[in-house]
Amino acid sequence: MKKYILSIILLVFFNKIHYSQEANTVKVWRINFLNPAIELELPTSSNTTFSAGLGIGYGGAYPQTSNGGFGFLYSFNPFLDLQQKWFYNFSKRKSKNRSNENNSGNFVSARLLTRGNTIDSNFNRTTDFDFAVGPTWGLQRKYGKNFHFLFDVGPIYYFDTNGKGYIFPIMFQLNLGFDLKLK
Repeated sequence: MKKYILSIILLVFFNKIHYSQEANTVKVWRINFLNPAIELELPTSSNTTFSAGLGIGYGGAYPQTSNGGFGFLYSFNPFLDLQQKWFYNFSKRKSKNRSNENNSGNFVSARLLTRGNTIDSNFNRTTDFDFAVGPTWGLQRKYGKNFHFLFDVGPIYYFDTNGKGYIFPIMFQLNLGFDLKLK
């Protein structure tokens, strides 16, 4: 039994060394300023990351979970944005001498966005919390010393805590911010 445990420990140890030598993704702290938030992006493998953003931002109305309001509908809410990203063009970027620094690349993802109590709005939501989940395609880049750009788009299923929900064909995200150099 001790031999099996030792074998597993050695396998995990050598796998960790192998992973760290081939890793393309890195841990990055960010401050986004279009929808003000702090974000942490963590590597989950050499070509995948998990990001979590917490902030206060702009959102629109979801038709089945809101009522009232007219014209341009807006809502400012605290939010939590969770995203698992699978980068698919790191090798191609490297072959063209383009940087992958701070996880610069194109990706597909699974995204979950939840919004909390409304701070300001010109329509009424059916509950204080709503959720949106769906696949996205996107790209993120690091420019200059630490400027960050992210864009992604995809269909979502949105719902509230009362069980009302529907499919919305397009949700997009645009973030501009700064990568922090924290160790």
